[in-house]
Amino acid sequence: MNSQNPLGGKVALVTGGSRGIGAATALRLAQEGADVAITYVQDREAARDVVQKIESTGRRGLAVQADAADVSAVVRAVATAADRFGRLDVLVNNAGVGVLGPIDGLTMADVDRVLAVNVRGVFAASQAAAARLENGGRIISLGTALSRYAGAPGGTLYAMSKSALIGLTKALARELGPRGVTVNLIQAGPVDTDMNPADGPFAEPQRATTALGRFGSADEIASLIAYLAGEEAGYITGTELNADGGHAA
Repeated sequence: MNSQNPLGGKVALVTGGSRGIGAATALRLAQEGADVAITYVQDREAARDVVQKIESTGRRGLAVQADAADVSAVVRAVATAADRFGRLDVLVNNAGVGVLGPIDGLTMADVDRVLAVNVRGVFAASQAAAARLENGGRIISLGTALSRYAGAPGGTLYAMSKSALIGLTKALARELGPRGVTVNLIQAGPVDTDMNPADGPFAEPQRATTALGRFGSADEIASLIAYLAGEEAGYITGTELNADGGHAA
């Protein structure tokens, strides 16, 4: 392993990679030597910007339009990334949606949308990737600290959807382990992104739930993902890693 290029020769797909944690992850993986494909839903310009940043590192980049709620689009994105770059080594299940609020205000349309993206979409991507990953492959999913410790009301639907990834991670790790493929889940706390800014109107209660008293950065989560994608994390599988600033402490 080249310490300056730990992911050299690898190919990664990051779902929801046009902004926030996904964009930071795509760039970090490229900086460590991987060719990186991302998916996006509508913001083509943002996706193009991420691809340009990937390619500025000397790696190949690719943006594929795919809504995580559309199973056929998700499967197609996995195939496109693997076919364009000739292989697939890392899947990062980052795409997700959050609908927060009291349970009596949630509709079945809200439930269907959140489960379609956060559960069914992750399963579909993982299933498609599992057929292409070889020995040393990685599946890394983004969960939430709310599935470990709720902290406050309003997160029922989001926490339920992300909690499903715990079972998926553990069972899939057992299934793919004999092939040398690892499967892990990152339980992220509040992270400063466009969708949940550290200076936003709902930031202070979130900050107060952490032991560190602050939001994390997208780069901090990306660094953990990059570690799990590398050879040094080859003996870590079927586990949840908290990157939550002590939210669950």
